[in-house]
Amino acid sequence: MRKLFALLLFPLCVQAAGEGSWQASSTGITLTWRGVSASSKVLAPSQPVEGLMTVVVWRYELIGPTPAGLRVRLCTQTRCVELDGQSGTTGGFNNIFAGEPLRFVWEVPGGGRLIPALKVRSNKVIVNYR
Repeated sequence: MRKLFALLLFPLCVQAAGEGSWQASSTGITLTWRGVSASSKVLAPSQPVEGLMTVVVWRYELIGPTPAGLRVRLCTQTRCVELDGQSGTTGGFNNIFAGEPLRFVWEVPGGGRLIPALKVRSNKVIVNYR
């Protein structure tokens, strides 16, 4: 039910954009060790933007099970926001320059090999700004 709600909410957030929005997506990563962070490719606007971020919408898709303790953050160059699921929205980047690139950062606490490996199929953001 939560996934269905998030999928329905995703396009509404785009429509609610104040002055504008941009979106970006990339293929995911594979994380094979606990206690090691892995970062997605940079997600940035394809054209110059002006303004400050308001709401950022995110979604990522995993291949296989979610490892216990998985920690996922969405980060600019200066700030990270802890994500509480595979999709949602955050106001945690309010008043940050809207052209600031974002990236997902994944980590599973502990040590040793992660079996099965964490495989991220894709990640996507929509940045609303004013």
